[in-house]
Amino acid sequence: MMRREIDISGLVDVENGVVSRELFVNSDVFDQEMENVFTRGWLLVGHESLIPKPNDYFVSRMGTESVILTRNKQGEILVLLNSCTHRGMKVCRYDQGNSAVFTCPYHGWSFSTDRERVSQPGALVGVPRSEEGYGGKLDREAWGLERCPHVVNYKGTVWANWDSAAMPFEDYLGDMRMFLDCVLDHRDGSAGGSEVIGGVQKWRVRSNWKLSAENFVGDLYHEVSHQSANLAEIGPSGGKGRRDEQRPRHAIGFPGLGHGVLGFLPHYEEPEYTASYRNDPEVEAYYREVYEARVRNLGDRMRVGMTVGTIFPNMSFHANQPRTLLLAHPISATEMEMWRYYLVDANAPAKVKDMLRHYYLRYSGPAGITESDDMENWTYATAASGGAIARRRAYNYQLGLGKERQVPGLPGAVQSGSYSEANQRIFYRRWEQFMQAEDWADLMPEPQSAAAAHGG
Repeated sequence: MMRREIDISGLVDVENGVVSRELFVNSDVFDQEMENVFTRGWLLVGHESLIPKPNDYFVSRMGTESVILTRNKQGEILVLLNSCTHRGMKVCRYDQGNSAVFTCPYHGWSFSTDRERVSQPGALVGVPRSEEGYGGKLDREAWGLERCPHVVNYKGTVWANWDSAAMPFEDYLGDMRMFLDCVLDHRDGSAGGSEVIGGVQKWRVRSNWKLSAENFVGDLYHEVSHQSANLAEIGPSGGKGRRDEQRPRHAIGFPGLGHGVLGFLPHYEEPEYTASYRNDPEVEAYYREVYEARVRNLGDRMRVGMTVGTIFPNMSFHANQPRTLLLAHPISATEMEMWRYYLVDANAPAKVKDMLRHYYLRYSGPAGITESDDMENWTYATAASGGAIARRRAYNYQLGLGKERQVPGLPGAVQSGSYSEANQRIFYRRWEQFMQAEDWADLMPEPQSAAAAHGG
């Protein structure tokens, strides 16, 4: 695979906690990210609930590439590059639908996903004037749609990786998997069971994609930005809403992997139940019921709790306020397209789902009260970092430097208190590794302790 090579040495200095602004405004850096990070990292492309029936499809993104997430007639989940092999036109221009064949509107080449018709899903099956133009000699097997070699369905979320040598998905997650499970598992503690509600919200922000990723990887320091949201008491019902829970949170990072969360340390007992939906007795009764089921289902097993996190490179999530998946899709060095998937338990009552839908929309998304705060920060930061003088000054990531320590029960993780930029430092060290590595052999985590891997 051809790689673009530019000199990025000196742009990231994790030991001293500084990162060059070139990472956020430089087009050459961005181009190399597309080749070295987004063709090798595991990327979320959707959720199985978006393609429930045979031949359903959902058009997604992987980096700057448009891809088709589809379930073929045989039930196999596929990810195909949405680009005709003749002249590159998108073969699918709708966001969602149902079709076993994708036909290019430019010259009419058609591609099928049905294994009863083709040996390889995405194979070329229709070529106008084939005999006249190609004399029947066109090698259709060689001109099918590009198919992603690695696709994993993890508890309903669908992930893909272009690199044939990539590490297995669960190894890529490491112990971060437990925190992702907090989002994907049923609120009663059983495995999986989530679905996307209300479609996917999409909007563009004039910001580098990494500002979103690092915001959710473990940044409580920016809480001053959300004072208006706290004063507005936007929680489900009464109280201070999203800040009622006062258990101490920690920045928990995964050196060598690049992931991180702002959440609660591993524990063996479920915290006491806190009524959150007091304005609606029916909804409150449901959540008390699933809480009691969770206590029974998890017993004395170790579990984790969290608020927000990021899986390297660009997928972030909220576990409960609200319960969402967020993708910061790169568009250019100074623009991204944000997608939010809103999750609910698939078997929750309709009234619960409707209540959550309203809560989610007022909290997150382009019109959400907290998201608007974040977008303003990222937009102004990007705009103010592109000037000749501004680019001479690095960003400071020294908060909590040297205070990392092991997480009990999670040997691959470090914790560093609530106010720390340890997770950001972990994220950018992994970014640097991806940018400089020749292949996946250079990206395998080293067999050493988490603190040593971090440099702490």
